[in-house]
Amino acid sequence: MKKLLFVLLVSASGTLYAQQFSLGLKGGVNISNFTNVQNLGDVTKQSLIGFYAGGFIGFWVGNNFCIQPEALVSTSGAKFKDTDGTQTYKLTYVTIPVMAKFKSDGGFYVEAGPQVGFKISESIPDQTFDKFAKGLDLSLGGGLGYQSPGGFGVGARYLVGLSKVGDFDASAGIDPNFKNSTIQFGISYTLGSPKKK
Repeated sequence: MKKLLFVLLVSASGTLYAQQFSLGLKGGVNISNFTNVQNLGDVTKQSLIGFYAGGFIGFWVGNNFCIQPEALVSTSGAKFKDTDGTQTYKLTYVTIPVMAKFKSDGGFYVEAGPQVGFKISESIPDQTFDKFAKGLDLSLGGGLGYQSPGGFGVGARYLVGLSKVGDFDASAGIDPNFKNSTIQFGISYTLGSPKKK
């Protein structure tokens, strides 16, 4: 039993020693839309161009794997076009993605993980709504990119909504099940990436 405890302590110490931290900033373009929208009739749904910006911290174990929590300000929404013109529904969230990130020795990486979003504002043309979107939005994300040895990086990420955007009554003519969907393209700068030994 003592030998087993000793082995576990040594293993844990080695893992903690190998763990490194990195900090960074990121920002870029969002291409968002609402998915699962039904019965639009003559209305055409279009993507909305927005932005995201914020920071992140990476908890590295070795040189190739990290858990990366982020804090971002990020827009979502969509446009609806009919014979009367185009209406824009824009939602702004503080989002907290937590990504599991696998990076190759050459700098290319893939990532995946959940995201929670907290709505901070909404801009909608239909003033009959007291509140269009719910305060909490859940998503699942996946992406890929490249990080240079100097810390500069480029990446793309897709976020698929898991929760409904709002609480709507189908009898009012609004599909109650539509969700956020966002594609992100951006750049980043990382300070303190793990170094080869």
